Amino acid sequence: MSTDLRLQALHDAALRVGRHAADYRHRTEPGTRSIVLNTYRPAHATAQSPIVLVQHGVMRNGDDYRDFWMPAADEHGLVIIAPTFSNEQWPDVVSYNNGNLLATTDRAALADTAPLTAPETWSYTVITQLAADLKAAGVLHSQPLYLFGHSAGGQFVHRLLSVLTPGVFTQVAAGNPGWYTLPLLDLPFPEGLGGTPADANSLARLFATPLTILAGDQDTETNDPHLPSEPAALRQGPHRYARALHYFATAQAEAARRGLPFRWQLHTVEGIGHDGEAMSAVCAHLWFHQRMPSAAQLAALAGRRTA
Repeated sequence: MSTDLRLQALHDAALRVGRHAADYRHRTEPGTRSIVLNTYRPAHATAQSPIVLVQHGVMRNGDDYRDFWMPAADEHGLVIIAPTFSNEQWPDVVSYNNGNLLATTDRAALADTAPLTAPETWSYTVITQLAADLKAAGVLHSQPLYLFGHSAGGQFVHRLLSVLTPGVFTQVAAGNPGWYTLPLLDLPFPEGLGGTPADANSLARLFATPLTILAGDQDTETNDPHLPSEPAALRQGPHRYARALHYFATAQAEAARRGLPFRWQLHTVEGIGHDGEAMSAVCAHLWFHQRMPSAAQLAALAGRRTA
């Protein structure tokens, strides 16, 4: 498919009213892996409606995550685009959560710095190119562009931000990641940013980016089969909630050590566990009502579990 046809297909997909799905490739070269864009556009959306990119968790269920955001889209006139990185096209943790950066799928080898793959093959680059293509296709103008991810998607979005530090997102939020890439240059990726393109200048951009960590205080399961349990992850804490606190404190301390401005936020979400639907609602409320949900609203969201 030529670039013109690819952009026209993206334009048409983003402007269709209702719930839809469309294939997308970020490059025209043969062999480029595809993703599916699960989209929702309410009838009252306009050309200047904010666009929210939503990254799914381990279930690779972008269609569900699109649906989780539909109430907020209807209320606020948002356009939702939830990319799905399928297991067939993007297998395993290394390929999706960790960006396909490392030239190995051997989890044991991740303790040591591994050679990097070509940037155009990274899953993170798919999303930054999608943002560029939305602009080139005439969909993204001057309106805000948001990025949210939950669970494995939370791993994905904070690592994308850490490795590439793109300046295209109005806000970024990561909900309940299983573990984190610490903003430290002396630890190898994915525990830290060693061996990646990150450097002192990109750390400054990272700390200045409005990144929000949403941490459910009930996300304390230690035997979840999807909870990373390698030594590097366990060093961050026994469960997702503890690891969120550790990540934020580490970043805050590193920014202070370097004398850098720090614009991140950490929100403990009371009563919420590992629930992508609840966290989507919390994030939407925070972004578009400019405050966290009330205790009553959180209580109404609690009790489910959706990766």
